[in-house]
Amino acid sequence: MTKESQGTETLRITTSDDLEVSTYLEIAKQKAGEQPIPAEAPEADRETVLVIDFGSQYSMLIARRVRECHVYSEILPYDAPWQKIASLKPRGFIFSGGPGSVYEPGAPLAPAYIYETHLPILGICYGMQVLAHQLGGRVALGTRREYGHAILHQGDVESPIFADLPASMPVWMSHGDQIVELPPDFTSLGYTENSPIAVMGNKHGFIGLQFHPEVSHTPHGKDILANFLHRICGCSGNWTLGNFVAESIERIRRQVGEGRVICALSGGVDSAVTAALVHRAIGDQLTCIFVNNGLLRRDEAERTINTFKRNLRMNIDYIDASDRFLGRLRGVTDPEMKRRLIGEEFISVFEGEAAKLGKVGFLAQGTLYPDVIESTTPESMASVKIKTHHNVGGLPTSMTFTLIEPLRYLFKDEVREVGLAMGMPEEMVLRQPFPGPGLAIRIIGEVTEEKLDILRAADWIVMNEIKQAKLYRELWQSFAILTDTKSVGVMGDYRTYGYLIALRAVTSEDAMTADWARLPYDLLARVANRIVNEVHGVNRVVYDISSKPPSTIEWE
Repeated sequence: MTKESQGTETLRITTSDDLEVSTYLEIAKQKAGEQPIPAEAPEADRETVLVIDFGSQYSMLIARRVRECHVYSEILPYDAPWQKIASLKPRGFIFSGGPGSVYEPGAPLAPAYIYETHLPILGICYGMQVLAHQLGGRVALGTRREYGHAILHQGDVESPIFADLPASMPVWMSHGDQIVELPPDFTSLGYTENSPIAVMGNKHGFIGLQFHPEVSHTPHGKDILANFLHRICGCSGNWTLGNFVAESIERIRRQVGEGRVICALSGGVDSAVTAALVHRAIGDQLTCIFVNNGLLRRDEAERTINTFKRNLRMNIDYIDASDRFLGRLRGVTDPEMKRRLIGEEFISVFEGEAAKLGKVGFLAQGTLYPDVIESTTPESMASVKIKTHHNVGGLPTSMTFTLIEPLRYLFKDEVREVGLAMGMPEEMVLRQPFPGPGLAIRIIGEVTEEKLDILRAADWIVMNEIKQAKLYRELWQSFAILTDTKSVGVMGDYRTYGYLIALRAVTSEDAMTADWARLPYDLLARVANRIVNEVHGVNRVVYDISSKPPSTIEWE
């Protein structure tokens, strides 16, 4: 047996023997302390399958699909330390796709200790190539690239990954490299016209798929994932959002003890569900604070306070800090700086209010999984920070509070399900998302009172027309953006030089991907006509028809 190490914790093995998993490598060492890892992963209390991210745009979607099968999932970078992996007690791993080629110098590979857990692994696209490359197979540039629809045919060898599935099925491909030589002990389980080895597997629960089962373009993809989770990993599918509520309440009680908590209310579903969970856990030990940062939509502060007091029945303090926030933003045009300043000012306000309440040690906020992923600056080369969310990367390092973030690993639609499961009213739970930094990131350039007035008026028209057309709940978000562009127009035979308003409406499941909404032309015409005629200073309206990716939903 020969081993070629990539650093200290990735491996490539070549052998002619019929391998048992335990002989793939000597027990790997932890980065810290060089202590040997257990020969087997600890038994999990909660069924968890981890997604190991190699830079795929679909990693979040893989985690969603796993959760839809009632198995808990989190995403970790490919170089995550063993301590983090062990703490989650996984039942198996899924290697994501990625943009690289495994045979290139410095390509991201899996750490040795993942293989040493003896747990099942499902490799998807690049993840399949990682399995093949590290375990003795060969990956090379394909003679033909394969993008889009393909027909997968099962091979002659039966595998539980295809249990109860047709012999041939459509799949979605996206690759240029392919497996040209199987690793020892692996068998080809399926092929397409351009990929002789489109699926591979061995008797130890290592499966590789050259296609993407997580996307909707692979109709039986969820069934394939379910087979891996239930038949290969042995998961029963016992994770539900109802269980999540009970676990969260108990966790909050243990964390807070007899302490006091303040909760940042924004008016959105994230902070509302967070407040409801914390209140159910500790009752009057919680005080909610609604901060009017001067960046809210028209009448939003009043409507939000009334809704919360009517439905949540908890201690709520209202703070008008408009002048403070607008003062911090004066002259600022960089969107990342806007987010950081707003995050810092929120904490400053909360600390001041907490001092009035007495000793408060905890701050609860509605951070979600997409916030964490997009705000993270990973050490890994596989992915990059998209933008700083004010409640993640925008928090000051000197903050004195301990954070309580019960929704940190949930997606938006899961949060809504939690809210409904707790009996919260639909008017709170089914609201369209509104960003924490508010209108500051829907105004391109410097934020001023004049621009806020213009945007509030335009946004009010957008929301009014969307609701009149009964499209509000069909859309993930719909709003107006005040650009920093002015253009020439003609109104009443006079030349105008006014702002350009952009309209944005998208459909989505979780905000990690989104498609622009095909709004009716007559609705767009009505919105544009009203904005130009009713909003002083605007003479042109455009509609944003970009999807995410490559764009983001918000403009800043």
